[in-house]
Amino acid sequence: MGKSREINQDIRKRIVPRSSVQTIIRKYKKHGNVQPSYRSGRRRILSPREEPEDLVKMLAETGKTVSLSTVKRVLYHHELKGYSGRRKTLLQNHRKKARLQFATAHGDKNLDFWRHFLCFFLKCM
Repeated sequence: MGKSREINQDIRKRIVPRSSVQTIIRKYKKHGNVQPSYRSGRRRILSPREEPEDLVKMLAETGKTVSLSTVKRVLYHHELKGYSGRRKTLLQNHRKKARLQFATAHGDKNLDFWRHFLCFFLKCM
């Protein structure tokens, strides 16, 4: 018997295992396409943001008026955390003005000034 020849890396990368091919064929025959399924299980009807609002409506129907923040607080107390963070502007107006003043005051400086400025600033942090 002769010595077997080694397969180069390009051909090895193109080889697909037989089980993978069989799985793809089976999926195509069953569903008609080979797109990946998104998730298993039932999809949620309400998003986490809508759940407290739905509870407020349900309590209003029973005759109890409760604010949305109260419902969120009670859910949080029972370790049911479905909240979103507070949205805050990244730059406030007074900081924007300060940056604009700095840029106009130092806009005509040469490249050596900025290199020195950045090196000094980064070392201090």
